[in-house]
Amino acid sequence: MRDFLAKKIKEVQPSGIRKFFDIVSEQPDAISLGVGEPDFDTPRHMTEEGIRSLREGRTFYTANAGLLQLREKISDYLAERVKVRYDPKTEIIVTVGGSEAIDLAMRVFIEPGDEVIIPQPAFVCYEPITRMVDGTPVTIDLQAENEFQLTPDQLEAAITEKSKILILSYPSNPTGAVMDRDALIKIADVVKRHDLLVISDEIYAELVYDEAFISIASLPEMRERTIVINGFSKAFAMTGWRLGYVSGPELFIEQMLKIHQYTIMTAPTASQYAALEGLKDWKDTVETMRISYEERRNFLHHELTRIGLPCYRAKGAFYLFPQISQFGLSSEDFALRLLEQEKLAVVPGSAFGASGEGYLRLSYAYSIEELKEAIKRMERFVRQFK
Repeated sequence: MRDFLAKKIKEVQPSGIRKFFDIVSEQPDAISLGVGEPDFDTPRHMTEEGIRSLREGRTFYTANAGLLQLREKISDYLAERVKVRYDPKTEIIVTVGGSEAIDLAMRVFIEPGDEVIIPQPAFVCYEPITRMVDGTPVTIDLQAENEFQLTPDQLEAAITEKSKILILSYPSNPTGAVMDRDALIKIADVVKRHDLLVISDEIYAELVYDEAFISIASLPEMRERTIVINGFSKAFAMTGWRLGYVSGPELFIEQMLKIHQYTIMTAPTASQYAALEGLKDWKDTVETMRISYEERRNFLHHELTRIGLPCYRAKGAFYLFPQISQFGLSSEDFALRLLEQEKLAVVPGSAFGASGEGYLRLSYAYSIEELKEAIKRMERFVRQFK
């Protein structure tokens, strides 16, 4: 039967996150700092609008690209937040989560043998999708001493005549790293000099703590060579609603829309109405959650450092990435033993690429009470190595 399967799909490894949580699912009494989703409910006014749309019979297909009213609000939001204006009629597609948007962007651009540059540790989907569309992933190992930021020298060293796309994902899952304007300008200079495209995954753009978020698309001459990925899952606590969007130059979006039409048709209608409601007055909603995450970040970073886990003080998203290589275990062995001995679930850093080995990803999208208990268990566990 395996002969019927496509070779390139057989060779793709399952998600390291999902693999680990299949194991966690067998430990129902475990405390988890592993899930990458908000612990907040979707804001009530957004949920009520989604329900209202169902009750009022707004259950039909929308335009393939999404509700025009929603695309208009997304355009206004991006103009204010990212400082780039996109035409809602021709430069935005509402997608089934940010993941579909990433897939669309990759499929439109990549031909067999094209190289995609992926700084790692990184979100788990970039490398497998590259392989699925017959591209060649070229990874760059980011360093904690550089706060997990991509440097222009690293980018230059990775570029070949086959290089086509650079994936940027800041704020970063799993490290929480953020790149400021000066750092992005240096990367943009390299991108323009080598005529690369950029896929900028900005799903955590609203969850930034110590500085303003800057999109590389807002820099001079970068709008026309950047695809911006975003969505409602993280900042609006809508993971289960499955709603994202992609924005970019009309020529690119036009081609992505063809794939979207044939494979998805439209994003869920009720989800679109809920998101439309959320964008009408988004600042207070988002800020309430952001402030709470910042407080948790501060607490968890302090505690991890106190118990002997060196940790970059993340500037965005809702993850910390402490180092555990000093204990002489692989990240997967460390996580498995921690789960077995202390019933505490975290994600091995190796799930995010080879450069994540020696680290763990901890989510702080949990209550302070849960984080306090998690630290107690972690401290007990690491004490045996001292």
